[in-house]
Formats: sequence, C-alpha cells, structure tokens
Amino acid sequence: MLAEVLLIAGKDLRIEKRSKIALNQVAPFAILIVILFGFALNADRPALTTFTPGLYWVTILLASVLAVHRSVAVEAGEGAREGLLLTGIRPSSIFLGKAAALIAQILLVAVVLLGAVIIFYDARIDNGVLLVTSLIAAVLGVGAAGTLYGALLGAQRARETVLPILLLPVLAPVLIAATRAFGDAMGTVATDGWAWTSLLFSFAALYIALGIASHGVLMEEN
Repeated sequence: MLAEVLLIAGKDLRIEKRSKIALNQVAPFAILIVILFGFALNADRPALTTFTPGLYWVTILLASVLAVHRSVAVEAGEGAREGLLLTGIRPSSIFLGKAAALIAQILLVAVVLLGAVIIFYDARIDNGVLLVTSLIAAVLGVGAAGTLYGALLGAQRARETVLPILLLPVLAPVLIAATRAFGDAMGTVATDGWAWTSLLFSFAALYIALGIASHGVLMEEN
C-alpha cells in the first residue's frame, strides 16, 4: 500500500514540478491577499500584529481552494480518472497519495506565506514548536478535506464554483482552531494553543478516515 501511495503522490508532484502552479500562481495569489489585507487595515501595525493569525489562515484557506482545483483537474481530462481505476491500485491508496501531494503543495505555500507575514506584518514568534506543530496539523486537515471534496465533485462541470461553497464551511473548524493556536504561538492571545492543535489533529484524522473509507465509491460515482 505504501508503494501505491508513493506512486500516486509522486505522479502529482511531478506534474506540479513541471507546471509550477503552486510557486508561480498559488503562492503569489496568497502573498497578494496578505498585502491587500494590509492596505485594508491602513497599514495599522498594532492591528496587523493582533490579527495576523486570522488573516494568515483565511489566506491559506483561499489559496488551498486553488490547489484543490488543480489536484482535481489533473484527473479530470482524457480519461485519467478511469485510467486510475483500471490500474488496480486501491482507492484508499489513491486518496492517500493525492492527499499527500496536495498537503505538500499547501505546506510549501504556507511556509512562503509565513515568511511574508513576518516581513509585512512584523509578526513575532514566541513558541516555534507550537507554531510548526499547529501548522502541520492544520495543513493535514485542509489537504485531507480538500482531496475528499475534490473526489466528491469529480467531473462535475460546475466544480470551480461549487467547490469553495462546499469546502470553505467545512474548513471553518480549521480556521478557528489554527487561528487560536497561532495566536498563542505568536503571543497575540492568551489561550491554550496545544488544546487547539489537538483539535486540528482530530479534524485531520476524521477526514483521512472518511477519505479512505469512501474514496472508491466517490471515484466510481463520478
């Protein structure tokens, strides 16, 4: 199973390496949103410092929608989805492989964006271990949920508009928990960031389990 997961993840990452969508389109889009947030708050440094965790994660979720679109589009054309089904690779392996590739891309964008908010918002990090752990937990949840809902929509013609409507409300717990955990890590709020990080890992585990259990049915139906 591990070999199948690595095969699928490697396929998607090789496609991304050639197209450079994450670096050339998704990351600049995320940085542009961060800059626009700064303009909207009139470059108020105290306000930007206070709201950095929330602005950061709103941006990540919006950028993740683009990454999910790309992940779905890879299998949408020229019978690629049917070809995957005919290979005999287990649907659970396909889900885990595509989720792993998507998580890697979102994590890359998240790291680039973290550097951007440190530069533009003068954000400081009080607890680096908490910040990194919560970042990984949140990206795991976003990647798993995005892969699941991408498979749910599959070849639907309106997936470009329907996907954000379905996915973003589902990711509201990630937004809340990750914002609280980042707030603690950056010293902007007094809360238990590790408790919120545990919630993020629980969310990720839930959607990974749902994806493994249902991906085969979703692929066949779509």
